[in-house]
Amino acid sequence: MPVIPSSNQPIAEPTSHPAPNSASRPVCLFIPSFGDGGVERMMVNIARGIADQGVPVDFVVGRRDAPFLDSLPATVSLHALGRVPPRERQRFLAEYVERSRPAVVLSAKTEDDRIALAVKAASSTDTRYFLRPGTTMSERWRARGKNWLKRWWEQRELRRLFQRADGVVAVSEGVAADIASVTGIPPSRVRVVRNPNITPEFYAQAREPLNHPWFGTDQPPVIMGVGGLRTQKDFATLIKAFALLHARLPCRLMILGQGRQQGRLLRLARDLGIADDVSLPGFEPNPYRFLARAKLFALSSLWEGSPNVLTEALALGTPVVSTDCRSGPREITRDGAFGALVPVGDVEALAAAMEETLRNPPPPDLLKEAVQEYRMDISARRYLAAFGLIAES
Repeated sequence: MPVIPSSNQPIAEPTSHPAPNSASRPVCLFIPSFGDGGVERMMVNIARGIADQGVPVDFVVGRRDAPFLDSLPATVSLHALGRVPPRERQRFLAEYVERSRPAVVLSAKTEDDRIALAVKAASSTDTRYFLRPGTTMSERWRARGKNWLKRWWEQRELRRLFQRADGVVAVSEGVAADIASVTGIPPSRVRVVRNPNITPEFYAQAREPLNHPWFGTDQPPVIMGVGGLRTQKDFATLIKAFALLHARLPCRLMILGQGRQQGRLLRLARDLGIADDVSLPGFEPNPYRFLARAKLFALSSLWEGSPNVLTEALALGTPVVSTDCRSGPREITRDGAFGALVPVGDVEALAAAMEETLRNPPPPDLLKEAVQEYRMDISARRYLAAFGLIAES
């Protein structure tokens, strides 16, 4: 195997897999643009779930020390490319496909999709290439104020990409409908598989100790927000809604996550006179121990695909309130039956829904039952069925 230059570490030698039939050939999850968000965490869980089903898995990333990778089992072969340009990523993938003959290559970000499908176009193997869209592109364009020319260009690129893929697996019905509309591919070519949020260790992580004064006895209820501090999550609306609620009910707000908006959000809390009861402690590797002890989880997003933390809060029996953004919250809460839905950006409606839920919380067992489809083992089997590697169950 040729050596690809890296600025930080050598590429791990890949494991050679035999290629007799598709059931024993590896599934390759290709995400060299690996970061620290929900897409990355779900790709790790997909790898874990598929490996647990006895299928070989190769996992291609940029950095070996990236978040979440430490949860990959030894049965998953990890390939860390280092900081290399896209052309070197493409060369690695092309040589890997020729050598290991994976049954499937799954990518989950547009920049990685381009590389994977360029390899597909030049390859003579029978490897099949699947894309995994995780958000509603039309809503993201609208919320970010894309002008018509940029939107036309991006839509044109997406059409070219998705029409060349062998299959598409969307994280929600809303994302599936949006991708079909944006790209022009037949809706029948898009499969929906729920995110593998609920892992075998999920509840044990939620029970881990939490030594934080806000969660002591006789403390005001804590409302949780979780996510990157960026435009999509619209935490400014959550903080403003919290300020209205705070004036009527003793409570606190904690938002776990990091991003360039942290300073602006803290200034907003100070300007509203609620800084002492608002905390933005940064990234937390185990948010579940916070969610399990919170009295309410609030999602204020402008758009989503399938918001993982909303599913996870319900799985822990924590009451939820969410904006009715596209897409995910309406599907996850079953049209609001398992959590109040409010219009996007509506500060007063969000404050009122949070107050009502805090005063009249639903039974935890009812909330937990709503999200059983999001178990890792169920999701993994549905991915393998979507890939055509096992029969539908």
